[in-house]
Order: sequence, then structure tokens, then C-alpha cells
Amino acid sequence: MHKVKHVIAIVVFLLVTVGMGISVWRSIDDEKGADYIVETNVPFAPFEFYENREIVGVDVEIVNRVAERLNKTIQMKNVEFDVIIDNVEAGRIADAGAAGLTITPARAEKVDFTIPYYNSVQYVIYSDEMRPSLREDHVVWEALAGSRLGSQIGSTGYLFIEDEIENGVLSGTGTTAKGIDSHQLAADAIKAHIIDYAVADELAAKFIVEKNPGLSALPLYYSGATREDDYPVEESYAIAVNRNRPELLEAFNGVLSEMLTENEDGVSEIDRLVLKYMGLSDG
Repeated sequence: MHKVKHVIAIVVFLLVTVGMGISVWRSIDDEKGADYIVETNVPFAPFEFYENREIVGVDVEIVNRVAERLNKTIQMKNVEFDVIIDNVEAGRIADAGAAGLTITPARAEKVDFTIPYYNSVQYVIYSDEMRPSLREDHVVWEALAGSRLGSQIGSTGYLFIEDEIENGVLSGTGTTAKGIDSHQLAADAIKAHIIDYAVADELAAKFIVEKNPGLSALPLYYSGATREDDYPVEESYAIAVNRNRPELLEAFNGVLSEMLTENEDGVSEIDRLVLKYMGLSDG
């Protein structure tokens, strides 16, 4: 298990996406419409990205399994990331959201979350010409003091930045936060010197670095009493479900429990799918 997790954490990968500028969705049953709508935000490989003009990825596999369990049709729609939680809470146009969503107290006040199915560390993306000071192989928040930080609007990276500026070690340091529409646009902002650093989930950061020569990324940590006590800025992904859809929440939790069960080699189906959509296995 640890070897697989280690591979997932350190491999820098590139998934070739097709039609990324086209708004498309994948439906379990294109002919009859759908019993449920699940909103997502593309691209966020390996969880959701375009391939042959369809949305594919780990989250799509989970949703498909839930559709089979319920014997219902589920349609996935690509929307802006920062509207997903509110749409799921309202329940009129979305029943659930699957987009690498992190469980936070504020979000949990609006929607029900499934059990977590993936843990991720926040990373700092930077240009090679403006590398922040390091504590060995990671960056601590204090190293970003006084800089211009950016992250995708509505993402936990942006929430972490805001919290540190308002209540944490970046308070009163002149550090600024800029919300940006996507991780790629955040990378473009670094290259254009609009921001100094971007904060993003680990896999998204590594994907961006692979696509953008001259950019690098390192894990972001909170400072401990000593360097050895530093600890990562972590988050857990889960599916957001409208509170009036208990049958959908139950189905997601049942499917996720099965997919998180490790085989004799210590590998879960979620691990296998992450590797598959990273291009590291044949599936």
C-alpha cells in the first residue's frame, strides 16, 4: 500500500485531454435523460478530464458504479467549480457534486458528504526564477509572507490562503490573495508576473508543472516547533450530496466502501483507478 501511495505522490504526469474548451457531459443514458444530476469541474485529472470529448476519470467511475447500484441514470455536467456546493445545496439543478471536493466545516453546513475517498496535500506552484525559501523538501507558510498568492476561486487552496492571511501566520505581512478561474490560469498568472505563487492540490499542481516548462511545485507545510515537526496542509476528498437525497448518499457510501477495500497487495480500487488515469497502469 505504501509503495503505491508513494508512486501516486511523486510521479509527475501528463494526461492528454481532448476538447478541453468544449462544454460536454457524460451521461449514463443519453437517450432517456437522467434520474440524478452530478456536477463536476473539468479538467482535474485524474479525477475528471476530457478524453474523446467525454468526461472520464476516477470520479466518473464512482458515479457509474452508483448508477448501476441504484439502477438509475446519472448525468454528469461540467460547471464552474465555485457554484457546485451551492447548486447541490439548492437541489434544483444538481443532486450531488464530484470534483475533488474537500470536506470543510463551511461546506458541511450546506451539504452532506460521503466518506472520504482520497487524501491530498496542498502544493505551492512557482517559477524556477522565483523559488521560495525551503525547509528541506517543502515550503512553509512563512516563506510566502509579503507575496502575491493565487488559487482557483472556491478551491480549498484559496480558502487556506484566505485563512492564513486573515487569521494565521500571514496576517499583517502584506500578503495578498487573488482568486483565479482555473489552475492553468493561475499558472499563466505566475508566468505573467501577476502573482508570485499559486496554491493547488498535489495532483493538479503536478499536472500544471508538467504542462508548463519553467514552473515547479513543492508541498506546503505548517511550521512545527522544529523542522522535524513541520506537517503538511492536507485535505480529504468526498462527494457532496443534497440533504434530501439520502438514498443517493447511502449508495455513494456503499460504493466507496467497496472501492476503498484493499486487496491482498494493499491496493484499493481507488488506488488502481488513480494509477490508471495517471497513465501508470493498464487499468
